Amino acid sequence: MLSAFISSLRTADLRRKILFTLGVVLLYRVGASLPSPGVNYPNVQECIAQVSGGESGQIYSLINLFSGGALLQLSVFAVGVMPYITASIIVQLLTVVIPRFEQLRKEGQAGQSKMTQYTRYLAVALAVLQSTSIVALAANGGLLQGCTLDVIDDQAIFSLVVIVLVMTAGATLVMWMGELVTERGIGNGMSLIIFASIAAAMPGEGKSILDSRGGMVFAAVCAGALLIIIGVVFVEQGQRRIPVQYAKRMVGRRMYGGTSTYLPLKVNQAGVIPVIFASSLIYIPQLITQLIQSGSSNPGTGWWDRFVAEYLTDPSSPWYIGIYFALIIFFTYFYVSITFNPDERADEMKKFGGFIPGIRPGKPTADYLRYVLSRITLPGSIYLGVIAVIPNLFLSVGSSGPVQNLPFGGVGVLIMIGVGLDTVKQIESQLMQRNYEGFLK
Repeated sequence: MLSAFISSLRTADLRRKILFTLGVVLLYRVGASLPSPGVNYPNVQECIAQVSGGESGQIYSLINLFSGGALLQLSVFAVGVMPYITASIIVQLLTVVIPRFEQLRKEGQAGQSKMTQYTRYLAVALAVLQSTSIVALAANGGLLQGCTLDVIDDQAIFSLVVIVLVMTAGATLVMWMGELVTERGIGNGMSLIIFASIAAAMPGEGKSILDSRGGMVFAAVCAGALLIIIGVVFVEQGQRRIPVQYAKRMVGRRMYGGTSTYLPLKVNQAGVIPVIFASSLIYIPQLITQLIQSGSSNPGTGWWDRFVAEYLTDPSSPWYIGIYFALIIFFTYFYVSITFNPDERADEMKKFGGFIPGIRPGKPTADYLRYVLSRITLPGSIYLGVIAVIPNLFLSVGSSGPVQNLPFGGVGVLIMIGVGLDTVKQIESQLMQRNYEGFLK
């Protein structure tokens, strides 16, 4: 692996791509620590130290995780990549609902460019909404609840609008930087920015565990993290390979086909998207409760307040973990059914003369693919649920921060391992093109 890394640095084109990617990531981390104009940075740091892990940390922990802690610091990149991720998911889901999007998806590169343009517009609109909500909560004390210090010095309308515009511009700049990395660097730009954000928060979490729990617990956490990483890599690489045979056919004077290949169906076909959906959905009741209580004369006395306080507030409670686990399984089946269409795959194989040995082309092939997909989606959904709820099960071991930031499970480890594997594969493919040995021997 070391020789492959040295070979990648010796290749001028590949070295330039790697250095460009590292430069963009470094620039992103500088922007993530740069406070927005009008924000009292010392007061923000003191408030974070006072109320770390409160309700606000639970509600916005996913955005704070993806921004590398920039959200609670109200920095220029406070919103981060979350608007682009949300817009991409929405556009992908609307492809099934809107015929125009379905037509664009089938048009190839031109249609994909149009879909990317729609995603950008939607991401900017979502960035405006998220920036407005974050600034409004920070101004009235809802973002860092329990802190009496003013995190925004001048709360005039003009000053708040300026902060919203700066955060929106920061989210747009992050989107542009991610696309630049994808085009000129190594790997997927947005994924690498998320990777850098999560990795930046882990040393602080590890130090917090070491200071609060001691060296023995910290060593146990590191050993557990290593075992979880090995298990996640094993499952992420796991796939069901369905053999596909292509018949020979004449095109002009040349013979095509007659080859054997396979259709790979991953065990984790849905990726990390079901965990993001479930995390967002389970926090919505808490946000609604806060909005209701802010305008109620008797907060916490209604049936809805009691239900949320009993079942959906404590991340370590059995009810919370059970609901979270069930939501992940549901969204896994839902997302796989949307993104993988067995009928389309069967039609594509039939069009190019392909067939599964022992299975007739057409509808029997689609039924077989649907059957296999349903069988491997169950262990994949259980795997996602187990990895996601591990921080909730061991909440007392970690620091007082949001449970998603613990370094041994949850969304963070899934994203980091997935992005790391994809990036290494891209570097290895570029090395193979230049007749070098890859990382994986």
